[in-house]
Amino acid sequence: MSNDDQYGGAGGYGEVGGTGQTRTRLPDSPTDPYGPTRRTPRASRSLITVVGVVVLLIAAIAFANSSPDTKSDPASDKPPTDSSTAATGTNPVTDKTAGIPKGFAHDEQGAQSAAANFAVALGSDAMFNPARRRAIVDAVSDASTRAKLQAGFDADYSAGLLSQIGLTKDGLAPAGSTFVNRTVPAGTKVKTFAGETAAVDVWCIGMFGLTGEKSTRPVTSGWFTISVSMKWNGSDWKVVETAQKDGPTPVTGDNAVSGSAEISSAVTEFGGFTYAR
Repeated sequence: MSNDDQYGGAGGYGEVGGTGQTRTRLPDSPTDPYGPTRRTPRASRSLITVVGVVVLLIAAIAFANSSPDTKSDPASDKPPTDSSTAATGTNPVTDKTAGIPKGFAHDEQGAQSAAANFAVALGSDAMFNPARRRAIVDAVSDASTRAKLQAGFDADYSAGLLSQIGLTKDGLAPAGSTFVNRTVPAGTKVKTFAGETAAVDVWCIGMFGLTGEKSTRPVTSGWFTISVSMKWNGSDWKVVETAQKDGPTPVTGDNAVSGSAEISSAVTEFGGFTYAR
């Protein structure tokens, strides 16, 4: 039975045993005897809480300051999964003919590498020079279609086109200007592969135009896809046919446009790559 049950209400008086007698309740402490009963604080519980917080803080500090030399789980030896953008890690070829890589592997990876490098060569400013164009086509084309390809490219890069662009008959820019025509592959995709033949799409971004204050054709960029049909000639991939279409084209960014002099310097200072999957 509690004290309240014994002594009754707030006045400190109450019935005991139902006899009607009254008893005076003396306070046990100097606190207000008529206020609500105060519970004695549990010192042991508060101490445990404080100790627990301290332990957690120490553990957090120790974790934050742990040595960076701590050994981590070993990296997986599994090769990356195949995708249209993932490199396989195979080194690019080292041999070249007319400055164009050659000696690609007789597999899908080799076909993609060949198509990417052929797209760069066939989309370069050298194609506007008759002698250099013929050397490029000779290097990349299959013997069965070489004459046809040469005739087709000669027709595409006619003297009339060069004059319209503002180039000389040798594909040279006028004095004080730099001609820019560069193709940069962004990715490759195998359309068909049958061992001895392959068709590969090469998604590219290109730059084209003339630098210079008086240029009426400033250097612009564009996105396009080059389709390359190839044949294995017993030692390498060779071009049988090419085609080109616009896009896919991303949204243009908000980069500030560079001046003509900066573009001209970049074209001469930044070289190209040998592409490999």
